[in-house]
Amino acid sequence: MVDERLDAEWLHDWCEQAAAALAKLMQSFQGRHGFEPGTNAVVLASEASHQATEALVELTPIPSDLTTMYWVIDEVSLPDVENGYFVHPASLVAEHFHEYGAIQIDGEEPEMVFASDGGGHLFALAGSGRVWRSTTASWFDQFDLAAAGLQEFFEGLSRQISGQL
Repeated sequence: MVDERLDAEWLHDWCEQAAAALAKLMQSFQGRHGFEPGTNAVVLASEASHQATEALVELTPIPSDLTTMYWVIDEVSLPDVENGYFVHPASLVAEHFHEYGAIQIDGEEPEMVFASDGGGHLFALAGSGRVWRSTTASWFDQFDLAAAGLQEFFEGLSRQISGQL
């Protein structure tokens, strides 16, 4: 079990820092890569996304850190950071839950897929707070530990953004 839970204030600060780093990255992107970047954004939660989060919570028990995350962030779209990273909006997480159910990993409570990368790998959050990444682009294959918690996951995204500046 992760000792510390995701702090909403820390996540707000992360959003501001990530948005500033993305703005800097996008200024030089075309010159570096020879093509225009996609839409790279950290989208803050809104009333509509809060309603989607409430609907997700009513659908199934979700890890508390995921609820905290969705009260701050609607979604994150980073198609031009490394091979791409995407934190899905709560409405998409609910759709995926209806279609695929929760991810089962030995020794963990059922996990909720909340993100993916540009290669189709999935990221799931367990009730323990740990983040797991699929080894293939599949809902039904093996998952390996990716981060001790959501804060470590977001810190990793920051390193990926900064590494391209």
